[in-house]
Amino acid sequence: MARAGNAGMPGMKTLVFSRTLRQSDYPQVTIVAENSEETLSSVRQQSGKDIWLFGGGSLFRSLLDAKLVDTVEIAVIPVLLGEGTPLLASPAKVTKLNLTRHQIYKSGIVSLEYAIQ
Repeated sequence: MARAGNAGMPGMKTLVFSRTLRQSDYPQVTIVAENSEETLSSVRQQSGKDIWLFGGGSLFRSLLDAKLVDTVEIAVIPVLLGEGTPLLASPAKVTKLNLTRHQIYKSGIVSLEYAIQ
């Protein structure tokens, strides 16, 4: 997840939600080990651009349940797998979405953007 601030790319602040990484090992980012919902809620109150969350299915689910997610972007990559990690592990609450944007790339990847209802 990124927001205007420091680290990584100029003008971006990077927060890493992890229970195993130590802040002293990664001084260029902010490690958040607990209270992820409270941390994200606080960051959302600050001025700045969008917040992006990459990966972390259980983190995504907890933030979705806490109504801290406004938009979901999903990329469909044309590779068939016999198994994988679900976007939301079951049991998951039903979340209604509205398709707000889609794009098909020459590679065959389809990008879908949904707003949370």
